[in-house]
Amino acid sequence: MRATASACATNPLPVVVPCHRVVRSDGSLGGYRGGLPAKERLLALESVAA
Repeated sequence: MRATASACATNPLPVVVPCHRVVRSDGSLGGYRGGLPAKERLLALESVAA
């Protein structure tokens, strides 16, 4: 978990390397360096495209 959190916090290209897909074990979104609204938008875009 710490390695994933560290990778998400230091990832300079969050769209190219999709660390926005990481969610907490309880299913909540958790944090995102780009901000929680950005994480929500990215996940919503993926769900529409799928």
